[in-house]
Amino acid sequence: MRPVYWQPPIELSVTEQTIIKRIRRAKLFVFLRQHRHEVFDEAFQQELASLYRESQRGQPPVPPALLALATILQAYTGVSDDEVIEASTMDRRWQLVLGCVDTENPPHSKGTLIAFRKRLIEANMDQRLIERTIEVARKTGAFGGGSLRAALDHSPLWRANHVEDTYNLLGTPLSLSDYL
Repeated sequence: MRPVYWQPPIELSVTEQTIIKRIRRAKLFVFLRQHRHEVFDEAFQQELASLYRESQRGQPPVPPALLALATILQAYTGVSDDEVIEASTMDRRWQLVLGCVDTENPPHSKGTLIAFRKRLIEANMDQRLIERTIEVARKTGAFGGGSLRAALDHSPLWRANHVEDTYNLLGTPLSLSDYL
C-alpha cells in the first residue's frame, strides 16, 4: 500500500489559536503549524511517498508528511525516539504541529518513526526535507535560513548510524568506527 497524503486543516482552530498565543519561545512550532501545508504540498508529499514500495500486505503507512514533521521536531528539540512518542501525547506544542491536539494516542509508533527516518536517510531525502523547510521559511519570512539550517543540520538524527535511541544502541554491539 502506498501512503496516503496528509491533509490536516489549514485554518487554526480556537484551541490551536490559544496554544499559539502561549508559545513564547520555540517559534518553529508556530511556523510549522501555520505553514505545514506549504512545506508539505502535494508535490513534496509525492516525493516522500516514493520512499515506500507498493504492497498489498499490511496496514497503510502513516502519512510520510506527518512523520517528517515529527522528525523535524525531534531534530530541533534533540529528544530521543521514545521522547517523540511521549511529546506527541503530552506536549501541546507537538500536538499542534502534528494535528493531534488533546489526543491520548500517539499519531505513530516509535518503530514507524525509526523506519521512516532510515528510509529518508537512505534515499538522501533528509537534506531535501531540510532544504524544503528552509525554502518555505525564507519565502514566508518566518525564519532566516541560517538559524533554521544550523538547528536542523547539526542534529545527530541526520546521521545514518544514529537512527536508534540510546537504549537500543546499548543493546547492540557497538563499533567505534560506526560513529565517527
